[in-house]
Amino acid sequence: MGTHSAAVEALKADPATASLRRSLEVYYGDPGRDAAMDAFYSRFVRPGDLVFDIGSHVGDHIGSFRRLGARVVAVEPQPLCLRALRAIYAEDDQVTLVEAACGAQPGRIGFLVNSANPTVSTASTDFVAAAAGAGGWEGQVWDGQIEVPVTTVDTLIAEHGPPAFVKIDVEGFEDAVLAGLSGPVPALSFEFTTIERAVALRCLRRLATLGFGGFDVALGDHKALTLGRWVCADEMAAHLLDLPHEANSGDVYCVSPPS
Repeated sequence: MGTHSAAVEALKADPATASLRRSLEVYYGDPGRDAAMDAFYSRFVRPGDLVFDIGSHVGDHIGSFRRLGARVVAVEPQPLCLRALRAIYAEDDQVTLVEAACGAQPGRIGFLVNSANPTVSTASTDFVAAAAGAGGWEGQVWDGQIEVPVTTVDTLIAEHGPPAFVKIDVEGFEDAVLAGLSGPVPALSFEFTTIERAVALRCLRRLATLGFGGFDVALGDHKALTLGRWVCADEMAAHLLDLPHEANSGDVYCVSPPS
């Protein structure tokens, strides 16, 4: 399970973190998955780079970025997930945890918690409404709300320096995160879902305005680019609109300028 195995096993055995157990089992302890992630992200991340992981959840992507030699600023608002991140990365001084959501402007915001499945907790009420009754989202319940601080990507850059790569996975709040970025970075990714394609289209328009010129997509949790070439924002938008509902989710990867 790697260098974090003891912390992960302790978290899995802790009743207080029971709702994270499935995520910990899925995202830690699979060397093949780790190797595939590292090979995929190596096209964007080099030793010594700075990476922003916005929406870190239990931190498996932090692990990949660190194996690639990057410093990581991890942004996560959920206290339970932060408890896990602090335990797993306690001894790593190259990981900085930021206890906040990321959005369009600094402040505070209500955050909707899915206590049975924290990975889909969100700051977007529209996301929760879109999931209601949607195929593939049956049984998801957002049964709690907390108030959390909000930072912006621009603020993170001012405080930590410019990143080589930004990963954004915030359950329907991606367009708000990108509204808090005022200039391009070398590369980033944002999650999309087929229940809220309009969010992805807004993200693409924003990124095109910021100067991003190349886009590709990976579906689900697979770390493989679908198109195999960088396309323009309009072509990516058309591709996302053509996906069947059952595709469910994925990540759009963006570069500026395309390479």
